Amino acid sequence: MWRRIRTNRGAQVALGTAFAYYFKAVARTTRFVVEPADIYERIDGNLPLIMTFWHGQHFLTPFVMKPHHKAKVLISRHADAEINAIAAEKLGVGTIRGSGATSPRDFHRKGGVSATYAMIDTLAQGINVAMTADVPKIARHVGKGVIVIARHSGRPIIPIAMATSNRITLKSWDKASLNLPFGRGAAVAAEPIWVPRDLDDAGMEAMRQLLQQRLDAATARAEALVGRGHAPALVAGRAPAEAPQ
Repeated sequence: MWRRIRTNRGAQVALGTAFAYYFKAVARTTRFVVEPADIYERIDGNLPLIMTFWHGQHFLTPFVMKPHHKAKVLISRHADAEINAIAAEKLGVGTIRGSGATSPRDFHRKGGVSATYAMIDTLAQGINVAMTADVPKIARHVGKGVIVIARHSGRPIIPIAMATSNRITLKSWDKASLNLPFGRGAAVAAEPIWVPRDLDDAGMEAMRQLLQQRLDAATARAEALVGRGHAPALVAGRAPAEAPQ
């Protein structure tokens, strides 16, 4: 039954639209804070940028963006992901289809090459891109894809973590969160990462590890702000602020 639904265009549009309206309702009824307080002033001087986050934390990211933050998000070509793509477009976020993989063969098959070129071209046009840092089936482990894109585009990576106090953690490989309304929410941005173009393999691995550390720290901080963990030091050294409505 689900296979028939997920491949039916009418059903995909209906579900994608429903998800968009649902997450709008969640965002409007969640008391969000953004950390650091001056993050918008910081990033506006470095646009366009590459916003990256863990799989499963992406549903509410469109709501921490300001209207002038035009962006496209990388979404898999998988049939199930079509619903996510429709929801993103309903929320005013463009899409680039493709995904990373652990093997070169799967990377080509899943559209990783064409998506990489599309993201670099999108950044060259002055449009932000958003993508998960971890590749499918290996949750919370930074892949090299975002590092490669930053290296060739010359644009900074902004690690982002989002959490809500009211949520259901799904039994999926990425431990995706179904955010629920009427709770607390936090969006935490770590310091940007600039990747030099002339890095060797060791340098690329160092950048990958740095992004891993900053995403882990941002995630821990976001969880602490919504009361689901111990509070580490501020990721970017500033107090939280209310999210834009």
